[in-house]
Amino acid sequence: MDGRALLARLAEDPGRAALLLDFDGVLAPIVERGDQAAVSEETRDELRRLAGRYALVAVVSGRDGEDVRTRTGVESLVYVGTHGLELAPGAEAWAERLHAFAATVPWPAEDKRLALAFHYRGAADQEATRRELEHAAERARAEGFVARFGRKVLEVLPPLDADKGTAVTHLLGERGLRRALYAGDDTTDLDGFRALDGLELGVRVAVASHESPPALSEAADVVVETPAELLELLREL
Repeated sequence: MDGRALLARLAEDPGRAALLLDFDGVLAPIVERGDQAAVSEETRDELRRLAGRYALVAVVSGRDGEDVRTRTGVESLVYVGTHGLELAPGAEAWAERLHAFAATVPWPAEDKRLALAFHYRGAADQEATRRELEHAAERARAEGFVARFGRKVLEVLPPLDADKGTAVTHLLGERGLRRALYAGDDTTDLDGFRALDGLELGVRVAVASHESPPALSEAADVVVETPAELLELLREL
C-alpha cells in the first residue's frame, strides 16, 4: 500500500491511533542556533486540532522535555525528551558525570540534563570543529558514554537502553495503541521508525533535507522536504 493510502487509513479511525513527531527539522525548521528554534502559530493550531482528534499526539525529541514543551507551546500534547532517556530508569545517575565531561571539551555544550549536545553548525570552520569533536567523541566513549553525530551536532549520552524507539514503544504500550505515525528527520529517528514494526498500521514519514541520512528516506512510507510540507500532510489527518 502506498504512503498516501496509509495516511488515509490512519485518519479513518483517529481514536485508535497515535501521532509521534520529532521537533527540530520536523515541527520547527532547523536554525543556526538551537535556542532560536520555534514552532509557527499555524503549526500550533494544527497540533491542537489533532490532539482533540487522535488518541495520542506526542513530541519525541532529543531536546530536554521541558524545553521542547515550552517551545511547542501546546499543553494538550505528551512530551518525551532526550531521546527517550527521560523514561529510562537510572538515567538521572549519569547527570553529574555528564556535567564533568562537558567541562573538559573546549566547545560549548547544550546541557540537556541527561545528555550533552555540541552543535557546530555556526562554527567558522565546520570541518576543523568536526575533527575536534571527533576527538571528544573518542574520549567520551572511553569514559563509558555513547557518542554519536547527527545533523551538525555531537551528542553524548549515558549507555542505557533508551532511544526514540523505546519511547515510542512505551507510549503506545501504556495506551494499548496499535496504529501510529512517526515523523522524523535524522538518524535517531530510525529508531522511532523501527518501533512501528509489527503494528496493525504504521506510517513512517521522513522530513528529508540534504543533511538527512539516505537511510531515513529509504525506510519511509512518505517523504516530505520541509516542516511546511509536513504541516500540509498533518492537515490531511
